Amino acid sequence: MITTAPRRPRPVALRLLVVVAALFGVLFGGAAPAFAHAALTGSTPAQGAVVDHAPEQVALSFSEGVAMSDDSIRVLDPKGKRVDRGKLRDLCSGETVKYGTGLPPGLPDGTYTVAWQAISADSHPVSGAFTFSVGAPSATKAPLPQQEAGGGLVGALYGIARYLAYAGFTLLVGGAAFVLACRPAASGVRSVQRLVVRGWALLTAATLAMLLLRGPYTGSGDLADVFDLGGLKAALETKPGAALLARLLLLAAAAVFLAVLFGAYERARRADTDGAAQPSGETDEARGHVDGGRLRRLTAGLSAAGLVVAAGLATTWAAAEHASTGLQPGIAMPVDVLHLLAFAAWLGGLAALLVSLYRGPVVERTAVRRFSRLAFGSVLVLVATGIYQSWRQVGTLHALTDTTYGLLLLLKVALVVVLVGIAWTSRRWTARLREAGTETAAATVPVGVAAASGAGVPDVPETSAASDGPDSPGSSDASDAAPADPARTAQLARQRAALDSAKVRRLRDADPERRGLRRSVLAEASVAVVLLVVATVLTATEPARTEEAVKAGEAGQSADANQPRVLTIPFDTGGAHGKGTARIDLDPGRSGSGNQLRVRIADPSGATMNVPEVKVSFTLRAKKLGPLPVVPEHVGKGHWSASGVQLPVPGQWQLALLVRTSDVDQVTETRNVKID
Repeated sequence: MITTAPRRPRPVALRLLVVVAALFGVLFGGAAPAFAHAALTGSTPAQGAVVDHAPEQVALSFSEGVAMSDDSIRVLDPKGKRVDRGKLRDLCSGETVKYGTGLPPGLPDGTYTVAWQAISADSHPVSGAFTFSVGAPSATKAPLPQQEAGGGLVGALYGIARYLAYAGFTLLVGGAAFVLACRPAASGVRSVQRLVVRGWALLTAATLAMLLLRGPYTGSGDLADVFDLGGLKAALETKPGAALLARLLLLAAAAVFLAVLFGAYERARRADTDGAAQPSGETDEARGHVDGGRLRRLTAGLSAAGLVVAAGLATTWAAAEHASTGLQPGIAMPVDVLHLLAFAAWLGGLAALLVSLYRGPVVERTAVRRFSRLAFGSVLVLVATGIYQSWRQVGTLHALTDTTYGLLLLLKVALVVVLVGIAWTSRRWTARLREAGTETAAATVPVGVAAASGAGVPDVPETSAASDGPDSPGSSDASDAAPADPARTAQLARQRAALDSAKVRRLRDADPERRGLRRSVLAEASVAVVLLVVATVLTATEPARTEEAVKAGEAGQSADANQPRVLTIPFDTGGAHGKGTARIDLDPGRSGSGNQLRVRIADPSGATMNVPEVKVSFTLRAKKLGPLPVVPEHVGKGHWSASGVQLPVPGQWQLALLVRTSDVDQVTETRNVKID
């Protein structure tokens, strides 16, 4: 009877990718635009301010370094026409990050809109808009951006590419480290080979996507601009674009590394294993020594080359994101490289161990113990580098609970603690493997399976059921009776491979210690997937220090709003000694009955002078309130004062100042003052 080989189960790596995709859909399906890392901390004029005269320039202050061009700051008049000079002014000084654009003189009264866009030093685009008014607020037709920079479909695609790039890096680096440092025999295991190669392919595809999306991500936000060569060239001239290009070049070197690892290295390892297992004479023994020396040289060379390539890949992140800006970048960048390498060695090696436990020959006890030591060392590096990164990005203890970054960091720490706890359970299963003495399971792997999987076990006679008995389709009598049919031979080979694979699975599943280890490693991998997602989101979140700086700036603006309102009003009554300046202080400048009004009159030289009469009134046209008169009392030469000035509601009030310098010479000047 003709039978077919059983359907092969889906690889564990594919299942993990499905889990990752599901988590992305749940966590980020309705996400807002990407978080930004540089933030606007102040502006001149301030948001919502009403100034007496048009300013000479508009200036913006940021929490960290940004890249801006001549079109990064646009000032629009009430009709939506651009009125700025179109030339960026670099106003940075020391640690102050400040840029501005000039305004022409004589701008009419009304509400002006400032729209700005920049690229933060850690590669993320930021944008915003605010208004200020000259003279008095007015209606405005200025169009505002429909979405933040880095948002929309392009922002979502770029974010997904970033997540996949981290996942690919983890599988590539961690899987290769598992093969070289923990289980050299895995270089011939197809499931491990596929895992590592797919990690390389995933990282390469994600990097290409990020490079193509870089232009529209930081600029227009239009997906059609992905193939704009001009935008691609401009992206390559930036620090993030150069980092992505360098990553592609390093991935080309990584492809050569993988070809040697799964090609020449595997052949040398198998030759060394065969020579050590079956020495038949002096020539074979000498050949074994030669193969062993070649294997040692390949191992040393691949280890050194792999470390260089892995560190280079990690540097492409460190040089373009959080570590490259802020406090101590010279220390933060190598620390970030170590953090990424340890993260990849632990989680990527865990994925390689998982597919080894579920697919292919029985995993050797020594390989599990080696990975346990590698994971423990990686955790120590993660703790040390994580503490430094947390101090650098968070700064204060209260920021851990008061900021989004701090809360995500706490979640990451909790997941690491859970992962370490599960890893402790895995170490217990590893200890049981050492006590159980289950080498017989590995020793009974059929030769056909060992050759196909690269298990590196000694050759033993095949015991396949397909060769039992003289009537077996694969018996020698059947072979002598008729010429071999190539199709029939291939079918028998498939049947024999299926039987051998089933025998390996039975031997593997019959081992309770390894079965427990598989379950604990699967639990580790499940938590690791969530940890990878949280860690990736953390890299796209505004650092706590930046968020605190923005809050401090907003608090400062709020404090400024509570400062006394001070107006300096020049006047000219047209008569003799009719020119001068009036300084009006309204303290605290809030609605209610507790305001103190002080007026100082000075001549053109700045010296105080007396005038016959000073009056003040307030009008709130939006509420049809006023004028509310205030008659200040003369309290000294050039000084007048009034207490308990009542301004019942907040709003944009109009202050009218009457100054009389003689019996017939007087003038009334009006100014706008914002009352909170």
